[in-house]
Amino acid sequence: MIVSPSPHLHSPASTNSIMRDVVIALAPATVVMLLFYGWASLLVLAVACVGCVGLEYAIARWLMHKPELFNGWSAAVTGVLLALNLPPTTPWWVVVIGALVAIGVAKMSFGGLGQNLFNPAITARVFLLISFPVYMTNWDLTGGFINSVDAISGATPLSIIKEGLMSGMTLDEIMEVNGMNASSIIRDLGGSGGEISGLALVAGFIYLWIRKVVKPWIPLSILLTVALISGVFHAVNPEYFTGIEINIISGGMLLGALFMATDYVTSPSSKWGGVIFGVGIGVIVMMIRYFGSYPEGMSFAILIMNCFVPLINRAFHQKKYGRA
Repeated sequence: MIVSPSPHLHSPASTNSIMRDVVIALAPATVVMLLFYGWASLLVLAVACVGCVGLEYAIARWLMHKPELFNGWSAAVTGVLLALNLPPTTPWWVVVIGALVAIGVAKMSFGGLGQNLFNPAITARVFLLISFPVYMTNWDLTGGFINSVDAISGATPLSIIKEGLMSGMTLDEIMEVNGMNASSIIRDLGGSGGEISGLALVAGFIYLWIRKVVKPWIPLSILLTVALISGVFHAVNPEYFTGIEINIISGGMLLGALFMATDYVTSPSSKWGGVIFGVGIGVIVMMIRYFGSYPEGMSFAILIMNCFVPLINRAFHQKKYGRA
């Protein structure tokens, strides 16, 4: 008889393989970002990835004196997500500050991978939005690899709608004046790198689902909650409240629901905990979009719900093996 300590069941999946799959899943959205925004977005991507990987290695190696805490693929995921959450015109030094906040403050200060309470990339985005609002709301469309336009002054659809409603226009008037409809919102309008890559994000998430890296409970609960709330409000007052299509495909909704809210460390571990987590995000983001001063609220909603993850895990914990 061979006696050995647990665990006795092993899986080929590891932290490195999971993080590598996430990088692969983000590749389609990253390619779309580069095609639309060109060299400017490539610079943001390069600085974000090099900054996050380099800072995590430096902090783990020389500040914490625990080089085993460094995980290159995890840091790369944070870098790619940070780049997808920034406008392509973001100055390189602002991106470096974002990497420092994501890795140094939101991740390594809590003890490294698996210990952080808040999503690092979202923490960095919110910090930069509050600290450098001019750079974070500059929606000039730089010339990409699939067009010859040098620069187009634009704004996100949500920003256009929010400004129009505040000026007293109805939703129909805003859409007509700006030539907007559901299909135009997914074209090359201004926004962060990940806001024009809806189909690519969905394709990446399907890859992760097939690879059994993520479960669909959190994204489905977010999107269904957003659809329900926006459907009800739009039915009550269609001249003021945006409908389901705009709220699902615009802004950072898909990027946040599919890749940010599903982060292993900062999301609940149980099925029903994930549902509660997703519903909370959906409610908060729609309250911010409809009644808040910001046109977008996905990042704030995820950070707020990150605070409740320990309580959710306590209330909806997984059953222990052998227990009823």
